[in-house]
This record gives sequence, C-alpha cells and structure tokens, in this order.
Amino acid sequence: MSHHQAEIAWRRAVDERFVDSKYSRAHHWKFDGGATVAASSAVSSVPLPYSKVANVDPEEALVAAVSSCHMLMFLYLAARAGLVIDAYSDQAVGVLESDARGRRSITTVKLAPAIVICGLVPPTDALLERLHHEAHEECYIANSVRSQITVAGTWTYHPS
Repeated sequence: MSHHQAEIAWRRAVDERFVDSKYSRAHHWKFDGGATVAASSAVSSVPLPYSKVANVDPEEALVAAVSSCHMLMFLYLAARAGLVIDAYSDQAVGVLESDARGRRSITTVKLAPAIVICGLVPPTDALLERLHHEAHEECYIANSVRSQITVAGTWTYHPS
C-alpha cells in the first residue's frame, strides 16, 4: 500500500463577501515533490470572473490523470515487449454530463494517443491493441473511476 497526497489551498480575498457566491474559485494544488499547480473551477461550472481560465480545473486534471496513467503503463508494457517508443502524445477528452443516476459526472474519457515507434521490425496492430488493453486494465486511475474509457490512437513506425 502507498499513500499519495496533495495540499489544496484557497483563501478568500479581503474584498469578497463570500455569502453572495461572488468569490474567486482560484486556488493551488501543492504536491509532495514540490510542484505547485494553479487550479480553479471550470468555467463551465462557475462563470467568469469567478473561475480562472488559465488554471487547471478538476475535470481537466481527472482527464489528464487517466491519460498519464495509461501512457505510463503503456510505455512500461511496450518496453517489456521489446518495442522502442520515441514519442507518445495524447489529446484526451472527457465528457461531463448527467450519468445514469442523474448526477453530473465525467461519463467518458477518450484517449487518442499518437505514438512514434522505431526499431528493426514494425509492430503489428494486434500487438499494440493488446498493449493498450493491458495498459487500461493495469492503470490505477482507470481502475478507480466509473467513467467509460476508450483508446483510439494512432502509431507510426520508422526503422532504426
């Protein structure tokens, strides 16, 4: 078992009444390694000027966590399978809508990784599909959420 923690900090500005709901939702996430991330509510949840567009919102963070976890597991499995991955990028998209219980939820996350592979022999589509499937099955974040997660990416190969 391991523990993972983050410090979330928000402070009301002196000129904000708070009880009128006209207060900034901007805050910070601080992680154990020292990284600090500017965060805010999503503009789709709380309108401007109370949300800060430039900051990461929790919905984006969830989508990024799913994508990052999948990528890290895929890279591990690809290395174990003898593949050489030169680059991996993803344009992940999460959809916030009412779920089957009528609650607002990130119901789906679509991963669209673009992977560059090199080596003496190109991998098969079947191998890459298997690696993506295994990565999804082993991803801690995917195992922690109810959202449907799909992977529909591309890969390119170039000889070494």
